[in-house]
Amino acid sequence: MGPRVLVDATCVPADRGALGRYVDGLVSALAEAGADLALACQRADEERYTRLLPAARIVPGPPAIAHRPARLAWEQSGLPLAAAQVAADVIHSPHYSMPVRPGIPTVVTIHDLAFFTAPDTHNPVTASFYKAAIRTSARRATRLIVPSKATRDEVVRVLEADSTKIDVAYHGVDHTLFCRPDVNQLGRVTGRLGLHGKPYVAYLGTLEPRKNVPALIAGWAAAVADLADPPALVLAGGTDWSDEVDDAVAAVPAQLRLVRPGYLHYTDLPGFFGGAMIVAFPSKGEGFGLPVLEAMACGAPVLTTHRMSLPEVGGDAVAYTEPDADSIKTALRALIDDPDQRHSLGAAGYARSQEFTWAASAQAHMACYERAASAGSR
Repeated sequence: MGPRVLVDATCVPADRGALGRYVDGLVSALAEAGADLALACQRADEERYTRLLPAARIVPGPPAIAHRPARLAWEQSGLPLAAAQVAADVIHSPHYSMPVRPGIPTVVTIHDLAFFTAPDTHNPVTASFYKAAIRTSARRATRLIVPSKATRDEVVRVLEADSTKIDVAYHGVDHTLFCRPDVNQLGRVTGRLGLHGKPYVAYLGTLEPRKNVPALIAGWAAAVADLADPPALVLAGGTDWSDEVDDAVAAVPAQLRLVRPGYLHYTDLPGFFGGAMIVAFPSKGEGFGLPVLEAMACGAPVLTTHRMSLPEVGGDAVAYTEPDADSIKTALRALIDDPDQRHSLGAAGYARSQEFTWAASAQAHMACYERAASAGSR
């Protein structure tokens, strides 16, 4: 039996999102691998994690931590107490920040360094907080986990972190959920979107500047404007602080269809991805790019960029574009006009996605926990 690990899942938002899918996929695989696991969570998630992890000790935080300022304050004082309560050997903080005085070895996941490398794509107040939190984690954590080699290299370059205390653990994908959808799943999702079988280009992610959504909107509009039956563009996900997306939407010609459904339930994602003509994710940079992998697992042809970790995920199984609107226009139109290429990409992406599992990710995390516990005992 390895070290007892307390995973701090109090950071998981109510909509789950990519962070929720990371934490949920990881802890499920850790439990299946026999890890000695405890988990701190929001009070609203207590029942869910109790069902998901029947052998783990679940520690619900106070109701106030549903609000970020209270959660961050609790992280500093309440999380170390929770670790002592469950006799944890290691704390895993899966979202950048950690207790300054944890009392035991601590592992922190650094997803990316966009707060440093692209500060203009984040709310200035949020960026300032996370930059300070990441610097603290890089300095004080026993070990760091990153989801890609690109992120590891950036952490070393930007923060001058010690590369020997950084472990790479690729994300996985839940292949029981993210798989080629059946006809009923496709019909249900397109019906909810109001498309009813109409072809569409899909995007999933926060509508924030780093995700490059305004350029996607402009590129899509230019690519399809002269088509007799232009595919719609569906932008699924929450809106962040920028008004640029609204400005880009306002410039779309009236004859084109753009749908903004907000958050989709995760059970609708296979139908959403698998039913798309193309899944477009032209981000300016990702620590991993989980939507790309999930779309590949659903058999969708994917268009993304060469930035940061995305080639590590997509390999030769996706199409690439530069992130500017003209390049996106050209790449999208080429795929729209070539159904054989879309079919080939869908098959190649599906095959490549099978290489990414939460079981493999859990093994990499467990090795990191072992190294952290050993470092703490010396």
